[in-house]
Amino acid sequence: MRHTTILISGFFLIRLLGTSMVMAGPLEPAAGPHLPTLRVIHEAAHDVDHAWEVYHRAALGGTVASPALQVAIEEHLHEARTLITQALEVAERGDDRQVERLLQQVRVHTTQAIEGSKESKK
Repeated sequence: MRHTTILISGFFLIRLLGTSMVMAGPLEPAAGPHLPTLRVIHEAAHDVDHAWEVYHRAALGGTVASPALQVAIEEHLHEARTLITQALEVAERGDDRQVERLLQQVRVHTTQAIEGSKESKK
């Protein structure tokens, strides 16, 4: 039983360390007429980065409530990153309403990831 726990913990640690960290970098200075929208997307990307940091601290500290919750948190975080990419693509087309819809979904996923990361083991 103890070997299984160590094996599962090692697996998740390897997944964490192997996960590519896409951090929100600086905005491109020549962003053009969509600069305000790009700033909002950039801020949302920082929120996703923050959610990843909260999750990593919990996972490395061994405080994530369960392996199933850990997987769910990772799914939320990956979905949030995907939505950020989609928001950037939509912003290039100038559809600010769709960008806002996508960013609302990003907020839902990051909130759920952070709340799940803070859920204690029972």
